[in-house]
Amino acid sequence: MLFSQSKPLLTLLLTILVFFHTVCSSQNVIEYLPGFPGKLPFKLATGYIGVGEKDEVQLFYYFFESEGNPEEDPLMLWLNGGPGCSSIYGVVYEIGPFTIDPLSSDGNLPSLMLREHSWTKMANIIFLDQPVGAGFSYATTPEAFHSNDTYATELDYEFLKKWLISHPKYINNPVYIGGDSYSGITVPLVANNVYRGNEAGIKPLINIKGYILGNPHTDVFSDANEHVPYAHRMGLLSDRLYH
Repeated sequence: MLFSQSKPLLTLLLTILVFFHTVCSSQNVIEYLPGFPGKLPFKLATGYIGVGEKDEVQLFYYFFESEGNPEEDPLMLWLNGGPGCSSIYGVVYEIGPFTIDPLSSDGNLPSLMLREHSWTKMANIIFLDQPVGAGFSYATTPEAFHSNDTYATELDYEFLKKWLISHPKYINNPVYIGGDSYSGITVPLVANNVYRGNEAGIKPLINIKGYILGNPHTDVFSDANEHVPYAHRMGLLSDRLYH
C-alpha cells in the first residue's frame, strides 16, 4: 500500500523516518516533526528497549500519551502486521494522531495534518516496531535476527514489562494489546504471555483487560476458505451463485 502512494508522500514519510532515526537514543520526547507547522499538540516519545538474554534485540517504539486523561485512560500496545511492517504505518495511516494531508500533495513535500478521530484522544498508545528487523528495531548479533512468532511475542511481553518499569505512572492503567492483519497471529500470543505471567506472579503485574484485532489474519486455510460463505451471508452472492 505504501508503494501505491505518490512520490511526494513517500518522500515525506521517509523524511519523518530519517528524522526519528537521527534524534532517537534510549528515549526522546519529540516536539516537532517535518511537515507539521509548529509544536506538536500532543506528547510523543520514541526510543529503544533492549530485550533477550543479553538485550541483543533492540525494539524501537513510538509512544503517544493520551490527549484525554493519561493517568486513567487505557494503555495500548499496538502491533502492525506483515510480519515486519513498521509501526509508523499504524501511526500515519490507521489510528495515530496525524496523517498526511492529501490536499498538500502538489509535487512538493506534503504536510502533516491532525486526525480528528485518533485513538490517542482517549488512550495512551505504544506503537512497537516488531519483530526484530521491522522499522528501526535491530539486533546486535546476526543470530538474534533469526526469529519466529513464538519467540518474537515472548520478546514483546518482555518489552512491555520493561517499558512499564521505566514508566511507572502507567503501571495501574487498563492495558490492551491491539493490532491488525498478521497481528491476528501475534496479538493473542502476546496477550496470552501477559495473562500467564500474571498468573505466575511475574512482576510487574500488568492490568490487562483484553485484546483488539482489526482485519486479522488467523489461519491460512480457514481465512481464505471463509471468503465465499461470508460474501453469501452478507448478501453479496445470490443463493444460486453461492451453491
